Amino acid sequence: MLNTETPSQRHPDLDLYDSARLVSALVEDQQTALEAVRAAAPAIAAAVDAALPRMVAGGRLLYAGAGTSGRLGVLDSVELTPTFSWPGERAVALIAGGEAAMFVAVEGAEDDEAQGRRDLEAVTPAAGDVLLGIAASGQTPYVLGALAAARAAGCLCIGLANNPGTAVLAASDHPILLDTGAELISGSTRLKAGTAQKMALNAFSSALMVRLNKVYGNLMVDMKASNAKLVRRAVALTMRAAGVDEASARQALEACDFSVKTAVVMLLKQVPADQALRLLQAHAGSVRQALARH
Repeated sequence: MLNTETPSQRHPDLDLYDSARLVSALVEDQQTALEAVRAAAPAIAAAVDAALPRMVAGGRLLYAGAGTSGRLGVLDSVELTPTFSWPGERAVALIAGGEAAMFVAVEGAEDDEAQGRRDLEAVTPAAGDVLLGIAASGQTPYVLGALAAARAAGCLCIGLANNPGTAVLAASDHPILLDTGAELISGSTRLKAGTAQKMALNAFSSALMVRLNKVYGNLMVDMKASNAKLVRRAVALTMRAAGVDEASARQALEACDFSVKTAVVMLLKQVPADQALRLLQAHAGSVRQALARH
């Protein structure tokens, strides 16, 4: 039996607990997810380094999963655009059962390996792309089908699974084992297995975006100011990065379509927007390198 399916030996009388003790036990069990991701950190870092040149060359991040794993892939993909201005067409998430499966469980969809292959082929994978195959069990047929299609197209394949020695890990160029063990509610991998997947995906994609010059210091200077809250955030980030007051930050942002990184270079180099943009383009979008240019 898979570790994630094995009945937990802890808290066998969980259904007898009052709410306070019940919540405490559930929260405490999540600590295992953090420990699993910490143990996998070297593998995640290696995957970032392998994916980086493909992203620099214009490749895409592709995600494939079923159920909770699929939804977490969708979540990671869609958040890259507002957070890092990553083009939406370069973060493509596939979930067994299609878009409807985001909201309603599509029973049996995860068992269709051929559909996983077809879904991946439908987005025309190329050698410059990177596929993240996500499966708590490590043997979900839909994900295995997607991985097979990705390998055939020459994609870099990264596999995330919560059980050791499983097919998803074996089929990947960069296997990432998130060994969370038995779930407190036996077999419910939406619990700590899902938490570990969320953390690992977050660490992978965030680290990749930092390496792609989407961050200056620890500030997300390549965000999209697409609503009132994010406009306020853009102003605050510009003020902090450039050491200016709100009026100066807002004036610079208004001159460059609210591009934080462009505004920061404008303010610190005392140059107009077009020149700041050229400096950034000449240095692969790196604020730090653009500022160092004499």
